[in-house]
Amino acid sequence: MEANTGRITLTKPESGDYVLTTDKLCKKYKHTYAVRDIDIRIRQGEIYGLIGRNGAGKTTIMRVLSGLSNATSGSYSLFGKTGNEIKSVMKKVGVLIEAPGIYANLSAFDNLKIKAIALGCDKPGYIESLLELVGLNNVGKKRVGAFSLGMRQRLGIALAIIGAPKLVILDEPINGLDPQGIVDVRNILTRLRDEKGMTIMISSHILDELGKLADSYGIINEGKLIDELTKDDIHTRSGSYTVISTDDNVKALSLINGFGGLEAETDSENRIKIRSELDRSKNIVKLLVDNDIFVKEVRNESFSLEEYYLSVTGGGNTNE
Repeated sequence: MEANTGRITLTKPESGDYVLTTDKLCKKYKHTYAVRDIDIRIRQGEIYGLIGRNGAGKTTIMRVLSGLSNATSGSYSLFGKTGNEIKSVMKKVGVLIEAPGIYANLSAFDNLKIKAIALGCDKPGYIESLLELVGLNNVGKKRVGAFSLGMRQRLGIALAIIGAPKLVILDEPINGLDPQGIVDVRNILTRLRDEKGMTIMISSHILDELGKLADSYGIINEGKLIDELTKDDIHTRSGSYTVISTDDNVKALSLINGFGGLEAETDSENRIKIRSELDRSKNIVKLLVDNDIFVKEVRNESFSLEEYYLSVTGGGNTNE
């Protein structure tokens, strides 16, 4: 599979529509750059997915943007504020990086109450509304130490959104969760965007899930931002391919690769993938049928986020 790996300039909204921007942001540890010359643009009201393999620099970026670490050079802006002015708007930012800071011996309600009091937003019914939003309204006085991983992650998200921040930064909130837990977190984040108007920056190794959730993506590789794109850009840049299944894919693949300049390959499901639109599929099917090959399936598919990621990073995986 080939893809256009050149950066495409996205249609830029007015500057006021950017919640967060960075300008050549760098973080260096001794003599090694963890991230270098990072230029990120996150629009108001979107879910922005940060993608990269282990050691690429995702968590480093999030720590700097959350105020948990200082940049070595470069700059960033939050809600139009830069430099020392950023401190005045950090209360608009909710953060969940690494494990949520929770008191294992207390209930979910009491964990939330402690932070709500500290932030001055302990109004009657407020904590109950947070518990309902993240699906923990039926846990009663159960100690958080007895929670499942998914329940703790949902509590972590609830802690991050106390005070109704405008921007929420979440580092691997679905890492290690079972399928139901992943769906639960996806639904919560979608509600935060659609119902609460929150902008969300999220990193994840589960690219299929991130493809369902995020509106825009930043791809980090070896400490550098190598691409930034929207969901629609993936199709625009990569196009689509034809999928064919037959009763003899080995013979079919050999025939297709010698037909009219087409290039085909088999995927992980042993289907034949051809970088071709469906308008040529009739000729391909005729070729196969004429050679006594039974065609079981023909359809057109768009490239996935995972496929696009692999094409621009040269393969490998994102697992830590």
